[in-house]
Amino acid sequence: MSRKYTPFIFLLLFAMLLAACGGSADEPEATDTDSADTAADTTEDTADEAMDEEMADEEMAQTVEVFSWWTGGGEAAGLEAMIEVFAEKYPDIEFENAAVAGGAGTNARAVLATRLQAGDAPDSWQGHAGQELIGTYVAADQLEPVNFLFEENGWLDVMPETLIPLISQDGNIYSVPVNIHRANVLWYNPTVLSENGIDVPTSLDEWFAAMDALQAAGMDAPLAMGEQWTAMHLFETVLLASLGPDGYEALWDGSGDWGSADVTAALEDFAKVLTYVNSDASALTWQDASQLVVNGDAAFNVMGDWAEGYFREIGFEPNSGYGWAAVPGTGGNFQFLSDSFVLPKGAPHRDAAIAWLTVAGSIEGQDAFNPVKGSIPARSDADRSLYGEYLLSAMDDWASNRVVGSLTHGVVANDAFKSEIDTALGLFLADGNIEGFQSALVAACASSGPCQ
Repeated sequence: MSRKYTPFIFLLLFAMLLAACGGSADEPEATDTDSADTAADTTEDTADEAMDEEMADEEMAQTVEVFSWWTGGGEAAGLEAMIEVFAEKYPDIEFENAAVAGGAGTNARAVLATRLQAGDAPDSWQGHAGQELIGTYVAADQLEPVNFLFEENGWLDVMPETLIPLISQDGNIYSVPVNIHRANVLWYNPTVLSENGIDVPTSLDEWFAAMDALQAAGMDAPLAMGEQWTAMHLFETVLLASLGPDGYEALWDGSGDWGSADVTAALEDFAKVLTYVNSDASALTWQDASQLVVNGDAAFNVMGDWAEGYFREIGFEPNSGYGWAAVPGTGGNFQFLSDSFVLPKGAPHRDAAIAWLTVAGSIEGQDAFNPVKGSIPARSDADRSLYGEYLLSAMDDWASNRVVGSLTHGVVANDAFKSEIDTALGLFLADGNIEGFQSALVAACASSGPCQ
């Protein structure tokens, strides 16, 4: 090679080397670290978007599961009316109706017990004010106090003083009552009584005489009754009629004697009442038994005032299709129960449960629910214009009568005591042995009741 080209070649090679090693000033070369950061940023953005979408889905799919035994008649219709109020106030919360059929909650409460044992509590459930609530769920430490709801909503000013102690323990309130029911109601067919020249009975003796007359006229079973819980319902009203309010209440506070001659006489009255009952009672629901009265196949039925909601729902009018009075011998006494809803500890959707309880205790919720259900509101500031003739009479009686609690519907006995009474009653319905029945009641009080 000629030496004169050597410097030129070196300069050319140097320029090529600079071009190969250099980069654009506007587009700096990405390093491995920069690529990793970019990938991390992309992954983080994707995760944030996914989390936002999940939170949005959860917000849109809020649910409250409410457990009750309101599945038929006026009670189911009343629940639907209150659900409509809930949907208007909380449109973003889906209401899951977990109702289980079974009169007086017999089946539902068995299902609930299984769920609670398995740690699968609903967001809220129906319970009866009184010992069913305090002696069962509060005693098992399963409920959260709801004093804050009463304070925030001013409910202590509108809820009856009679009721608050029954849903409280050690200064804590444990449920929101939605209604007041009367247990000691005698439903009757006005046409049947009129055609047979029978006045509405006011005492046990008058009732027995009326049913004797109806049987003599060809009505085999003037008193309609259903399955066993309805027999317990009848039993508690006869106890009240026979013992009077003082003697009745003494059985539940420990001052009375289940083995006394007065209780023996009350059991004899109950045994006599059962001689007028339909033979297929164990196969009938309370609705079936109520239907016998409005159809004219029976003259009387003893049932709580939810029966009135049922009568209206199936098209019967008060004072023509059906009439009512206090169970004979219980006039001037209001044997009551109250349905209420609770806030369980660890509720799966606590905020949604609180929303439900807020509606249950509101005047809008109670005035939507009770006229249809066949009960009077727990609140004292209800709109009376929404309530029918029977319910207005019940409001007046609630305000003026002596108030005593129901056995069947959770006021006076805890679950264990009530269960033992129910077992004794079942045996008595089968064998009619009054002495055995009374001995079993004495044992039940000593085992699980106030006689311990």
